Amino acid sequence: MSTTERKNGWQLAEHLGDPTPDGVRHLLARADWDAGAVRDDLTGYVAERLGDPDGVLVVDETGFLKKGAKSGGVARQYSGTAGRIENRPVGVFLGYATGKGRALPDRALYRPKEWANDADRREGAGVPEAVAFATKIVPARRMVERAVAADAVYRSDDHFRLTAENLGLGYVAGVRADFAASSGFRQVRAKALLAEVPADAWHRPGCGAGAKGPRPYDWAALRTNGPEPETYSRWLLIRRSVTDPTDVACFACGGPPATTPEELVRIAGARWAIEDLFEPAKGDCGLDEYEVRSWARWHRHVTLSLFALAVVAVIRSRAARPGRQKGAWGSSRRPSRRSGS
Repeated sequence: MSTTERKNGWQLAEHLGDPTPDGVRHLLARADWDAGAVRDDLTGYVAERLGDPDGVLVVDETGFLKKGAKSGGVARQYSGTAGRIENRPVGVFLGYATGKGRALPDRALYRPKEWANDADRREGAGVPEAVAFATKIVPARRMVERAVAADAVYRSDDHFRLTAENLGLGYVAGVRADFAASSGFRQVRAKALLAEVPADAWHRPGCGAGAKGPRPYDWAALRTNGPEPETYSRWLLIRRSVTDPTDVACFACGGPPATTPEELVRIAGARWAIEDLFEPAKGDCGLDEYEVRSWARWHRHVTLSLFALAVVAVIRSRAARPGRQKGAWGSSRRPSRRSGS
């Protein structure tokens, strides 16, 4: 949280008045502390100070540009930010957004397939033997289970949605146009249901501002079949551009039967919250300025960066609410029972 231009070992050491970066590097490399336990503290901190019944969990990823082939998880991978394939490791992150603030309480370093059987690279980066190749959906599920929820990579996975349902979570997850939904006595593709939406079923509620400002869309929510509709319902939420009717996106949704279309739209719009967080996390809290290669050190650096980001969010939430009584942030709040994409 310092004003140093970069949050690397040398500049942080200089800010601290140390002659070398050995102390900073020791904290990340050899000091005796558990990044998983600190992550749990971070999750509790966020839940206690930013928790709200209407909060939304969001899963997304971001990459970190790195040279060479030795940094943990580095590989030639597509970068959504850059719009091209680059040499980079990728982190999967869990975001939490409420009216009080936004934070990133959990993280996981993705391990590409080329790392799975490369014993030399794994040993060099200190990847634990128990860590095998897995798609990005696997750490995403684990983070949702820990935090009791997804962006493009996570959207069409049936097991991810079932995990949310089994946890009692409502969810909004983007799906492809060929997503199969059960409606009445038939199974139909999402794009086919689009043609059956009545004209009066389209609405234009606000869903928050995106990276380029307000996002005007028409929305329609169609109820689909579920195993226990009286206790847990499912919908197909369709978003259509007001300027280009061919610009359509679909979302598979689940939650309590009384959930309104406006609530589903609000949660769908909350995915922008985590994208907005990556910029201050990298620009102000040094998320991408690590100088470590090992698996454990990556998780240590990133966890501390995310904790700094959460502290900033809490400070901002307090500053935005003048007149709150002392101790008003002391009551413990569990994370929301909703999730988003």
